[in-house]
Amino acid sequence: MATPRSLYRTLRPFSTTTRPSRHFSDPKEEAKLAELRRYYNLLVLRRDYAKHVKEVRVKSIMEVELMRLEMLRVDEARKEAQNEQTRRLKAETARVRAQKREAAKHELEQALLKQKAEKLENLKKKEMLREEKKKEKNGLLRQSSPGIKELEPEKKV
Repeated sequence: MATPRSLYRTLRPFSTTTRPSRHFSDPKEEAKLAELRRYYNLLVLRRDYAKHVKEVRVKSIMEVELMRLEMLRVDEARKEAQNEQTRRLKAETARVRAQKREAAKHELEQALLKQKAEKLENLKKKEMLREEKKKEKNGLLRQSSPGIKELEPEKKV
């Protein structure tokens, strides 16, 4: 079988040019020429088909790559959204904890203030009871010993 290069050289004179075409009167030559044209046309078709297949493969590879990149972009966006949601939840949790801490601190302060007020009130009551007892004691002493009354003015002098 002939190589494509040799066929090209053989068929070159039969290409469409401004030269007048050759006419063979021998049917064997005509058949051979027809066979060579069919083979040449087949080679051209195969070459065109190979180019077309190559273009289609390149396009499909590019489309697959674009789809992969789009999927990566979508995945990245989804992960970023999840991270943002997680950050918001953590911030909300921290805010709630801070509010609870403040509420507990406020309750503790109120309880301490209440305890202080109660202690102060108890101290005042005890002080008043002591004063009353002291006054009663002094009053009973004065009533029981009249001589002490007389001595007291002398002490003042």
